[in-house]
Amino acid sequence: MANQNRLYRIAEEPMKTLKISHIGIAVPRIEEQLAFYRDTLSLPFVGVEEVPSQQVRVAFFSVGESNIELLEPTTPESPIQKFLDANQGKARIHHIAYEVEDIEAALAAMKRQGLRLVDETPREGAGGVRIAFVHPRAAGGILTELCEHPKAP
Repeated sequence: MANQNRLYRIAEEPMKTLKISHIGIAVPRIEEQLAFYRDTLSLPFVGVEEVPSQQVRVAFFSVGESNIELLEPTTPESPIQKFLDANQGKARIHHIAYEVEDIEAALAAMKRQGLRLVDETPREGAGGVRIAFVHPRAAGGILTELCEHPKAP
């Protein structure tokens, strides 16, 4: 019985959110935004990566312990293209991403709370980061991304 109680307590522990990982901004073309972030704001440019599974190209800029992520659609069917279309093609904040210690535990905690998830299981995002999205209706209207960065060897 004591072992059962211990397991229950472990299962009910709150998820561990470590920091804001990044703010995702949908843009029609990354190249049109580079000068502002790199030159005007003097943010260190980390690089550009294509993520075919999500139909986007992403550019990262470092700011403190977090990043700005520019998201450019690569196909007309891309969710980012649909987001841009709904906003007259103008750049807009798309999501806020939080780094969590254990993405499976975070998703399980949210499921237990009955929160609506876009992703029931993690998938691979840019840079090999494991990600999952929480539906905006579960987060006060804000699309929320959970990220688990690869562990250092």
